[in-house]
Amino acid sequence: MSGHSKWATTKRKKWAVDAKRSSLFTKLANGITIAARNGGDPSMNFALRLAVDRAKAASMPKENIERAIKRGTGELGGAAIEEIIYEGYGPGGVAILIQCLTDNRQRTVSNIRSLFNKFAGSLAEAGSVAYLFEKKGQIIISQSANQLANLSADKLEELIIESGAENYDFEDGQYLVYTRFEDLQKVVDFFQQNELIFDSSEIIYLPKTTIKIDESKQSSLDNLLDALDDNDDIANVYANMD
Repeated sequence: MSGHSKWATTKRKKWAVDAKRSSLFTKLANGITIAARNGGDPSMNFALRLAVDRAKAASMPKENIERAIKRGTGELGGAAIEEIIYEGYGPGGVAILIQCLTDNRQRTVSNIRSLFNKFAGSLAEAGSVAYLFEKKGQIIISQSANQLANLSADKLEELIIESGAENYDFEDGQYLVYTRFEDLQKVVDFFQQNELIFDSSEIIYLPKTTIKIDESKQSSLDNLLDALDDNDDIANVYANMD
């Protein structure tokens, strides 16, 4: 079940040292603002808890987090942020799902269309790509961090199996644990109760199947995915490449 692509995993690893911190903080703040609409207390709002944890992992200042929460609960003004999903095809026929958090829908779709055109892709109609993905929970666990905490690999895998997770992969020293998106909170709570250290937890869109891309198309595809990921309005990019 490794279809969430090594490209996406590499992007997440960049967060803590990303030179474009202002852009990253904008994305994280928008995510917090969206989540805070359902309540400003992370202990009572799991989506907000996830968003705040992601911001803290990226060393986002506390005042930025608090301001984003207040914006979401209505305590502060500002343009309304909305979540939109766009769909498209990249070079080689790779399906791409783009999760946007934006205060200007027209600006966002115009920028996305321009990037697809620039890198030999095409923006698609709603529903033409989404069915190729499933909404899942994903938790990333570093093996080395848990070994330092005296948790053996065998015990770590035992806890993953007992947690109620659907499946997991092991790549580059990390466990990628997948859950039903409805079960993510339950699995996260289980890990915390058992003192298992994890790097991140989030809701993702996991491709149901993946495709191999011709090497001649790989560079153009990578450039398109990088350009989309660098856009301030785009929170997450998912692709069904192998």
